Amino acid sequence: MTAPWLTLIGMGEDGILAPGGRDALAGADIVYGGARHLELAGAFAAEKRSWPSPFSDVFSQLDALKGKSVAILASGDPMWFGIGSSLLCHFKADEMTVLPSLSAFQLAAARMGWALQKCECLSVHGRPVDLLRCALYPGARLLVLTSNGEAVRQIADLLADEGYGRSRMTVLEHLGGDRERHFSGVAEDWSQDVADLHTLAVDLVAEPGLRFRPRTAGLADDVFHHDGKMTKQEVRAITLAELKPHPGALLWDIGAGCGSVAIEWLRAAQRTRAIGLEPHAERRRMAAENAVALGVPHLELVDAVAPEGLEGLPRPDAVFIGGGLSEPETLDVALRALSSGGRLVANAVTLESEAVLLKSYQKTGGTLRKLSIHRASPVGELTGWRPAMPVTQWSFTKP
Repeated sequence: MTAPWLTLIGMGEDGILAPGGRDALAGADIVYGGARHLELAGAFAAEKRSWPSPFSDVFSQLDALKGKSVAILASGDPMWFGIGSSLLCHFKADEMTVLPSLSAFQLAAARMGWALQKCECLSVHGRPVDLLRCALYPGARLLVLTSNGEAVRQIADLLADEGYGRSRMTVLEHLGGDRERHFSGVAEDWSQDVADLHTLAVDLVAEPGLRFRPRTAGLADDVFHHDGKMTKQEVRAITLAELKPHPGALLWDIGAGCGSVAIEWLRAAQRTRAIGLEPHAERRRMAAENAVALGVPHLELVDAVAPEGLEGLPRPDAVFIGGGLSEPETLDVALRALSSGGRLVANAVTLESEAVLLKSYQKTGGTLRKLSIHRASPVGELTGWRPAMPVTQWSFTKP
């Protein structure tokens, strides 16, 4: 086990350090932090270093300091949307000691009188505010970390655009410090200036009759911009059930089209990733616009065809093939790339593609099914069933 040489010290806006933080500072050779943190921490003997620009340079600087005692000052809990998660991408957990202070979420929930476990705790600090579109539902309570004061106005506009303009927004500035201030307003009427250092609390109120978009699979087809070639609602819901999205999992969407499957994958669980291969520029544009509108702007779209475009991609936890079965090698490449326990789902509407799936089923096993959907529609003055094209689906879980 590596001896800890790096200490993350959480601190409040009042300058009070997490328990054990003062001793860690006293024993440090070098202390990193923002100018505000270094000032709030008061006097200590260690060398002070502000964050470099670009910030990413700090990781190589820290790596060169192994063998010394290094401390990092951070706001609140460094492991909750803080620098701790970034450091863990570069250093082992047993190299660090983490001393958390109260998080902004805890302080905000206490000030609002909200039960923290019943709140959605989100961050759009350095991230698109469009991520919030995925977290909206009637009656939700959001606690949001943002990048700056202007973000509050952007969030107010977003809420009004999504049908939540009557929501109550409360800004909590400089939580825990002597400049702490709270003020509230309604999203659709928001006009107040906000300090850059704040936490935003939102009590969501939906407009009457709002068409709510759940995070369960099977969004209506008309919420997507598409050119008619897409995985339709009922088949999409079955497809997502077979793909089994879970937090942190990566999907390859081969022949992404308007992005409907990848977008629903990203909405279904936290921290999911999706890479969509789509060679048609117009469909990539539609997919990107759909991703933003539905709260998952981090959908990665690649101008490529399978199987060539799969080379070099990170290993997936699930693969969906909605197009590209005209190249049978695509299935073989995808199956080899899948992680153990990974899921592959392929849909076909042509006899030629269906033959590819039948061959794979006979060779490899899994589940082969035919999906047939009929929708009621007028027939003159009466009503009849109008069939959609049947879909053959092969699903397989890698041992």
